Amino acid sequence: MSEPTAWATGRLKFFRRPFHEYRLTDRVVLSQAPLSVTTLLTAFLMWAFFPGTMNNPLFLAFLGSQLAIMALCFLVPWDRLPFTSFLAIPLLDFASIALGREGGQEGLTGLSLLAVFPVIWLCASGYYPRASLWLSFFGPLAIIWVPLLLRGDISGPSLAKSLLIPVMMLGIGVSVSVLTLSMMRQQRTLEEKGEQLQASLASTRRQEALLNSVLDTVHMGVLAVDAGGHDILMNRKQRTNHELARPKDIADPNESQLLVFGADRTTPVPVEDRPVRRAVLGETFTDYLVWLGIGKEQRAITTSARAMKDADGQFAGSVIVFSDVTDLVNALAAKDDFVSSVSHEFRTPLTSILGYVEILLEDEPRDDQLEPLNIIRRNSERLLTLVSDLLATRNGQLIVTPHAVDVAELVRASVSAAMPKADAGRVVLKADAPGRLDAHVDGPRISQVLDNLVSNAIKYSPDGGTVVVSLTQEDGHMTCRVSDTGMGMSEEDLAEVFSKFFRTSSVRRTAIPGVGLGLSISKAIVEAHGGTIKVQSKKGQGTTFTFRMPV
Repeated sequence: MSEPTAWATGRLKFFRRPFHEYRLTDRVVLSQAPLSVTTLLTAFLMWAFFPGTMNNPLFLAFLGSQLAIMALCFLVPWDRLPFTSFLAIPLLDFASIALGREGGQEGLTGLSLLAVFPVIWLCASGYYPRASLWLSFFGPLAIIWVPLLLRGDISGPSLAKSLLIPVMMLGIGVSVSVLTLSMMRQQRTLEEKGEQLQASLASTRRQEALLNSVLDTVHMGVLAVDAGGHDILMNRKQRTNHELARPKDIADPNESQLLVFGADRTTPVPVEDRPVRRAVLGETFTDYLVWLGIGKEQRAITTSARAMKDADGQFAGSVIVFSDVTDLVNALAAKDDFVSSVSHEFRTPLTSILGYVEILLEDEPRDDQLEPLNIIRRNSERLLTLVSDLLATRNGQLIVTPHAVDVAELVRASVSAAMPKADAGRVVLKADAPGRLDAHVDGPRISQVLDNLVSNAIKYSPDGGTVVVSLTQEDGHMTCRVSDTGMGMSEEDLAEVFSKFFRTSSVRRTAIPGVGLGLSISKAIVEAHGGTIKVQSKKGQGTTFTFRMPV
């Protein structure tokens, strides 16, 4: 860019700036500039058409005073003086215009109208509004009357002849003052709103910094996406997770290219089933497990998503939380491997014990030997069944063989078998079942579930109480409830009640025997039938287990 062009560009930018952003000296010069330019035009007109006026000392004094006033605008350090001291300039303009009017009225008429410039300056400044209005009338009036008074021409007609100009100037001053005051009020309002916006912006930035600090501190990945699936927030941990799932040869992969695998760690999760995609579609889910990455760096991640709504209740995006549970998954796998190993070790000696018991029973033992042998066989069979169930639930292969069964009879048999134990514990045991209820289920397995639930209900009613086993059929399903009035469970215990080896804290304190496997196995049996099992309980108010399955 050439120097003239650069200078012109700089001048253009100078004049495009808002007036209040100029320094004080520049504002004074710009306020005086219209009168100075008009004075130059007046001088040119006088020189071109009324050259005699250029010899009038009063007109020359007018031109000289205007030149001096403009020089004052440039040279006086207004920012070092009291702020409103620059209002002396329009007052000097009144005196200067008076000289010009007297010296140039033989040539150009209406020079007194130049007073409109200082009137506008005074009234537009916004300072001393009442004094400015008085000056907008008496300043132009003085320009006209003072020369008349000095000449002694004080007749009514001569004084009234030019009275319209001061009145007109007063009207202009009033209009300018009203507009200025209105603009100043608007400016103050805008400034206040600007300050509020700045404060809100600062507060928002502080909250954003705090949020980012908190999100970067937590040991979970957090990702927020809008309704279109675009990332709007991602913390440091999630960036690490994303890098883990990124193929090494792709710098910016899309969702389908990320290394996201199912429970077997090798089968890629379909795009529509991936956590972020499900969240973008508006789904809400909790603890959805996937594996990210490959090889030794592969990590198990549980994901949870919650939808965001806008002010109209419309879907606006989702927040997805990613939690690394690799150590927990590995620990659970190690525990299952341990259970499987121990169960295999148990099975061989138990099978041997049962075999020898069967041989002894076939030899027709004496009556005093028969009962102990039956006890050994019964408990060995129970242990062997338990070991088989442990192995089956470990492998997820608990097998049921459904056939036509009268479930009502199973309920009565289970209650009858548990009656001695109930009597010993001073527990009232009742069965509430129809005369017959046929269902296509595995009879021995259902009996196992019933025995488990009834035994637990009696066991966990150590101070007596009532246990009711009820059976109903509705909507093609059978529903069985086992309710007791025993010690009950806390909310924390309810969340873990079907976990393997779990026993409540109150049970551990009372030293009630058990290993915490019955409910886990019962749940596996019910689910193998395509049913569900639930529990309701309150501390000190008893417990109700309900299992439901198709008939």
